[in-house]
Amino acid sequence: MRAWIPHIPWKALAVAATVALLSALLVSNGAGAAPAAASSVSSAPGESRPVYSYDHAIRESVWVDTRLDGDADGRSDRVAVDIVRPREPAQQGHRIPVIMDASPYYSCCGRGNESQKKTYDDKGRPVQFPLFYDNYFVPRGYATVLVDLAGTNRSDGCIDIGGRSDIQSARAVVDWLNGRGRAYTARKGGRPVTAGWSNGRTGMIGKSWDATIANGVAATGVAGLKTIVPIAGISSWYDYYFAKGAPLYDSGPDALAKDVESPAAQKRCGAVQKKLVDGAPRTGDWTGLWTERDYVRHAANVHASVFMVHGMQDLNVRTRHAGRWWDALARHGVERKIWLSQTGHVDPFDYRRGTWVATLHRWFDHYLMGYDNGIDREPMADIERAPDTWSTDAQWPAAGTQATTLRPRNATAPGAGILGTEPAPAGTSAAFTDDPQHSEADWAAGMDKATPDKAGFTTAPLKAPLRLSGSGKVTITATPSTSTAHLSAVLVDLGPATIRNYGGKGEGITTLTRRTCWGAGTAGDTGCFKETAADTQKVAHTVFSRGWADLGNYADPRKGRPLTPGKAYTITLDLAASDHIVPAGHRLALIVGGTDAGLIDPPSSRPRLTLDLAHTVARLPLVGGAPAFDRATAGAARQAAGGPLDGIVPPRVISRIPSAG
Repeated sequence: MRAWIPHIPWKALAVAATVALLSALLVSNGAGAAPAAASSVSSAPGESRPVYSYDHAIRESVWVDTRLDGDADGRSDRVAVDIVRPREPAQQGHRIPVIMDASPYYSCCGRGNESQKKTYDDKGRPVQFPLFYDNYFVPRGYATVLVDLAGTNRSDGCIDIGGRSDIQSARAVVDWLNGRGRAYTARKGGRPVTAGWSNGRTGMIGKSWDATIANGVAATGVAGLKTIVPIAGISSWYDYYFAKGAPLYDSGPDALAKDVESPAAQKRCGAVQKKLVDGAPRTGDWTGLWTERDYVRHAANVHASVFMVHGMQDLNVRTRHAGRWWDALARHGVERKIWLSQTGHVDPFDYRRGTWVATLHRWFDHYLMGYDNGIDREPMADIERAPDTWSTDAQWPAAGTQATTLRPRNATAPGAGILGTEPAPAGTSAAFTDDPQHSEADWAAGMDKATPDKAGFTTAPLKAPLRLSGSGKVTITATPSTSTAHLSAVLVDLGPATIRNYGGKGEGITTLTRRTCWGAGTAGDTGCFKETAADTQKVAHTVFSRGWADLGNYADPRKGRPLTPGKAYTITLDLAASDHIVPAGHRLALIVGGTDAGLIDPPSSRPRLTLDLAHTVARLPLVGGAPAFDRATAGAARQAAGGPLDGIVPPRVISRIPSAG
């Protein structure tokens, strides 16, 4: 592929580089100048370099017309867009690409580990742009564009939780950057303004809700959006609130809207709030509201490349979102890359900072600047195997992954049952009573005991490592004692390990006091951030994949029905995507329970559920398939002459990062 290389005015760049370097030397973080690795001009070929002045960059605000009237005031809504871009390209008539983060959080909650918010001077001009994107990329010839979603901060309109207004808030800006939209110098009135400085090539990035907007905008197929980098993003809002009818939270999207709306929007957006309430019944039934907010069904429209990042222990935006989105993009041939960490809901800037910045730089350089730097030909997946230890795979899920059927059956002694390939005899069963006070952690801790709140099944200690890569399913046939029942299925690695403390305050990281700087800065926006270190814990077992459902959704995953006590029902639970290696000597376990406390809400009753083991199966994504499972559990085909174990090709370890601090 022929690379697009921007015209470079070398004389002007020499002057600009001097200014940029002098500016960088003047930036203080309270503990000395920024480290050379973060601020010096790179000598690597084929990459953008920090040759433009950040201190003298153009900082401006415009209001882009969304062509919607969400607040029904008779005027088209305008969303506030804060821009910082290098002055020199504009003076030279050179157009530049855009890195855009559209968010509802710029005034209510902040962005990043330090909850940074936008700030403005006494004339309303933007001063602080949260996160490092502006500090690092503006000197390298990019514009950073931060968009307030409709109904938030300085924007008109109403927030609608991933619906048309949210997505159009950002899509309208992409259109404007490509000369297809309208913008003004003020929220009301003002003069028209164009983005003549933009070459239209836009990349969207963000974490959580911001990442969700990037997914949604990409799913519209808007021209000019060249890449997205969704970090812990939602791919279907139904999956955020429900799992086949089982409620994941005790409140709906209307509560989330109230958290982020501006005071003015709260007064004028009552009608939108009512639609959110009416369209998201707590029954868990699928409605048109969820259809509008399901981006997976529009994956065929995605023309942008996708660099997806997700924590495998993210219990806020669960990895089902990553798995469904990834699989849909793969079916449509979208260029993509993925990082999977051991953290919870955490930005990679806070668990793999140096590598993240360097990788993101190369990604944007390739897809927005046109540099042929090879990042599109590198291994597709980076996976954290232990705290700060990463491996790579050429593709994901890993090569050789096969959906493999494993079956639970009872053991001859009390305690855990057996998980293997042999089916249970007809008529055999296991039973438990839903206890909403107990969670997956309680179930796993009592794995080898016959406790009344779960049914557990485990392999013998493995003779060889067993890798699961991707998404699995568990089909359960159960007879409830009441008219309502919830089911949970979890996969557990039974054996000691040191993992990130994803259940802790930092969800796997500890924030330190010292700061380092990433790019240039000013007094109002230093580009300096607190360092972090891995927060680890030693455990006796690790839950690494989960799935839930309301048994009342047995006939239709989108609509629940009352159950008849004493009647058997069959339902399939979707296990969240993961990539985990169960080491030799450990055991792989499947646990089936009722309410997974803290992760799903309980049903209206406390049913006793009897499992028909002959009609209960797990289909798990095993690397090497059934032969690999047989060898791992039978002990055959040991390692040969220093080569890999038969049936599983271990991923290549690429880094062991010493813990900071």
